[in-house]
Amino acid sequence: NNQPAPLVLATTATMVRFHKLALGAAFVTALSIIPSSIVGNVAFANAELTEDEKAAEADLASKAAEALIDAAEPYTPPAGSSTFAYEAEVHKMLDIVVNSLYTNKDVFLRELISNASDALDKIRFLSVTKPEMLGDTPDLEMKIEYDPDQRTLTIRDTGVGMTKEDLIANLGTVARSGTTNFVKALGEGAADVSMIGMFGVGFYSTFLVADKVTVASKNNDDDVQHIWESLNGEASFHVGPDPRGNTLGRGTEITLHLKEDADEYLGPRKLKEMVRHYSEFVTHPVYLREIKKIKVPVEKEEEDEDEFDAEDIEGEESKEEKAPEMEEVTTFEYEHINTDPAIWARDKEEITDEEYQEFWKVVSKGDSSGDAEEWVHFNAEGNINFKSILYLPSEVPFALQQGRPDEVRPGLRLYVRKVLISDEFDLMPRYLGFIKGVVDSDDLPLNVNRETLQESKIIKIIKKKLVRKAIDLIRKLSQQEMPEEESEEAELDADGNVIVKEGKPKAVHPYITWYKKFGLSLKMGCLDDSANKDKLQKLLRFKSSKTEGDDDYVSLQEYVDRMPEWQKEIYVFPGESMKQLKESSFMDAFYDRDVEVLFLTDSIDEYYVQQVREFGGKKYRDITKEGVKFSDEDEDLAKRRNKVYTDKFKPLTKYLKKLFGGDVTKVTISKRLGKAPAIVSASEWGNSANMDRIMRAQAFAHGVAPGENMMPTGNLELNPRHPFVIKLLESLPEDEDAEVPSSVKNSAWILFDTATMSGGFPIRDPKKYAARMTRVLKSNLEVDSLTLADEIDPPEEVDEPEEPEFDMPDMADFDMADLEDLDM
Repeated sequence: NNQPAPLVLATTATMVRFHKLALGAAFVTALSIIPSSIVGNVAFANAELTEDEKAAEADLASKAAEALIDAAEPYTPPAGSSTFAYEAEVHKMLDIVVNSLYTNKDVFLRELISNASDALDKIRFLSVTKPEMLGDTPDLEMKIEYDPDQRTLTIRDTGVGMTKEDLIANLGTVARSGTTNFVKALGEGAADVSMIGMFGVGFYSTFLVADKVTVASKNNDDDVQHIWESLNGEASFHVGPDPRGNTLGRGTEITLHLKEDADEYLGPRKLKEMVRHYSEFVTHPVYLREIKKIKVPVEKEEEDEDEFDAEDIEGEESKEEKAPEMEEVTTFEYEHINTDPAIWARDKEEITDEEYQEFWKVVSKGDSSGDAEEWVHFNAEGNINFKSILYLPSEVPFALQQGRPDEVRPGLRLYVRKVLISDEFDLMPRYLGFIKGVVDSDDLPLNVNRETLQESKIIKIIKKKLVRKAIDLIRKLSQQEMPEEESEEAELDADGNVIVKEGKPKAVHPYITWYKKFGLSLKMGCLDDSANKDKLQKLLRFKSSKTEGDDDYVSLQEYVDRMPEWQKEIYVFPGESMKQLKESSFMDAFYDRDVEVLFLTDSIDEYYVQQVREFGGKKYRDITKEGVKFSDEDEDLAKRRNKVYTDKFKPLTKYLKKLFGGDVTKVTISKRLGKAPAIVSASEWGNSANMDRIMRAQAFAHGVAPGENMMPTGNLELNPRHPFVIKLLESLPEDEDAEVPSSVKNSAWILFDTATMSGGFPIRDPKKYAARMTRVLKSNLEVDSLTLADEIDPPEEVDEPEEPEFDMPDMADFDMADLEDLDM
């Protein structure tokens, strides 16, 4: 076998491989024969030894290591097995797990119990329609055994089992996306070894505690029981027929040959604690075999009655009864660990918060770190009856952090009469994919396949009720009372005045903390779920022109409640950042009127506003688009004033439209501008500047070359009261056909450039823009020509002589006492 290993002695018949602990033991042995005086002061050991002594010590250490190697037991693969190389990504992941510094190695048992439970669920589901699949092994259970003498820990289940092909594919040769994703997450620091199960590769956590792992498995589709075996650190594994024959009937048996530092898993106390913790909510019985030593009377051989004579009988009567002779025997006793019923079937009044949090860890499968934020436990009654527990996570799942909502694993386990149908059933829409929990119904049929069940009317009714409950759960979180701040005793100064402490952080509502992480999903729900759109909109929170601080948000209902009477629309302003929006020229008129504007800084907000369009009968109005009007002034006066301005500036608007050509859709006079001379806005039914930026950033935009046919054209709005605009109008010649001075043209283009950037649009032609700015600089700096000056011709530098080195005097004989004789 061509197997890479830390140390291999190859012979014709066997492959001898030694674990790194053997070499460590050799080193310890070598240290034990070094004089204690040297070991006691390791830092100076080498410095105190002569070369001959060092050689002698090295020779002794080498001989000690060789003695250990000679005494080591050689490893021989299972008889009749074949050798297979691990797939590259699996080997890489194993290398990371084995060499990990992760300290909580208990996770291996969690993963093995979870895998065994899944195998038991599968055979139970299959047996509903095919009872004969249970065969001679009808009991669906899990047994865990430890053997201190052999240093092994065994987990055995009567689940569906694996064929030879399953063992090869599932435990080494088939590359799975979970393997790659786990290795990547470890490299990026986004995961640790404890999260191995969420990537579907939890079996390999066994190498955290085992030098060798042996898997025996029997599947109904395979007449032969096969064995899989691999050494810790080996680049390959071995699969072949189990030399013991069919000992399982059906199921899988995993035997861990434990490392020297894994003694804690060879006793009942630690194992009982771990098994109880990890199997508490497993629906199948889990048994732990406990080894007990008890004393029993020694069984003596019965003596022939003829050998007793009268004296013996008389003597027996006179003697006192002696205590029976005892001997110690070893017994094996199986204890049922997970005796509690499924948590969702219990009365919720009897379940503590700690128990709910423990169950959360089970259903979340490590997909979301932290505790559950909130949960609801309910019995749905009516035409369809089911029990359910739904959880809100406190932290964002890994896939959502990466912006991939479609890759979030469905988080609801579906049971039918406590038979697990699937833990990846689509019972929630994608925007609620972060919801985790369990659903158990007695009304669903068991004898149908998963695809048919997905389309059944009963499932659709259950989904509808679950979505309603999930939204209600979020609503209740949003309506929680603000947590009370801890009261502190007031401190008084010398005059008895209360000292006001500064810098104390303001209390944040739990919903705001949660919403900052999951708000995007709720906005996605407004787009995807029209039936629940109104309920979801009430859960949204926004920054606005009147909110302060990172944790200050406003709901849509609060915004509507404080609108002035004349305001008929909800004003929104989409953009990249709060700072940019607050300082925009679009806000001038709203600041003047003290009108609140909602700031939309999430990319999804643009799609949300365009599709949802209104809240509570109030339409959304994007203030970066044309058509923004205020009803706080006399309507007749506004019309007459607008007509006068339009007529007065008609020569300018007409000229600018001709000058800018296709760069603008139209040029108009605007009354909504405050201090800005002009701004470019989007048409009412077109894309805003922010939406245009988002679309141009699409990674998979097809059919459009970068930078081509994507530049938008907006409306140029002029402020008729601004001096720049008035001066431009006055600078135009009275004759429309007369040539306009180049200085006026340059000024008009610069005004357009600044208006474009103020509106959030990109400059259409950066080269022409740079040329215009150059002309402005040339004029302002009074530069006659842009011809470059002649190159400087510097004189040659004369090499300076190097400074002589200064030798420090020998201070060995210097006496500090001599300084005392100096007169300082």
